[in-house]
Amino acid sequence: MRVLIAEDDRNLRSGLAELLSAEGYACDAVATGKDAFAVFMRHRHPIIILDVVMPEEDGLTVCRRIRQAKPDAQILMVSARDEIHDRVLGMDVGADDYLTKPFDPRELLARVRVMQRRSTADTPRCQTIQMADLEVNVATLEARRGDCLISLTPKEASLLDLFHQNAGRPLTRDEIFNACWGVDYYPESRALDQYVSALRQKIEKDPAAPRIIKTVRGIGYRFDDGP
Repeated sequence: MRVLIAEDDRNLRSGLAELLSAEGYACDAVATGKDAFAVFMRHRHPIIILDVVMPEEDGLTVCRRIRQAKPDAQILMVSARDEIHDRVLGMDVGADDYLTKPFDPRELLARVRVMQRRSTADTPRCQTIQMADLEVNVATLEARRGDCLISLTPKEASLLDLFHQNAGRPLTRDEIFNACWGVDYYPESRALDQYVSALRQKIEKDPAAPRIIKTVRGIGYRFDDGP
């Protein structure tokens, strides 16, 4: 499988390329955001690793452009920034995952393997699910509330589908990570809470008082299929 690596640090860029090549991935490694999008448009990589801070075009801009060109791409953003608003912003522009530098190479490989499985998995079943006043099409990666159309990433659609399938039952963080990220995924502290916070900003009428993804204190999250 072909992977695009966009990282302006030469040592890290070459290190990632060597690491992934040793695991059997075909890698294209570039140093600027402009080159990243140009190379992506030539090869349409199923997996992309994007640094947030790059010359010419930053990773957030490239992520948004890639997501528009290939909605089912699997995008992992890497950054030295670890503030929650940075993570939320990355996910809001379409990133599937976010990894903070410095990171353990084993964790990056685990996340890439999860992205590979999602990329090669069968297309989600074609159906529309109803979650409160939100209509979600898992197959087309879209949600609709009235006339408002919301674009979803594959992971966001998968997460909503998981909650819908388990309506009324609290899901633990481990259950959610295993179902949507994979059993070999090593979550960072508060990673799921940050992801859910970003998703709420997209789909909830009032993210401070969510109706779709509710917090179950001490356990995880739940969707209630009712009034």
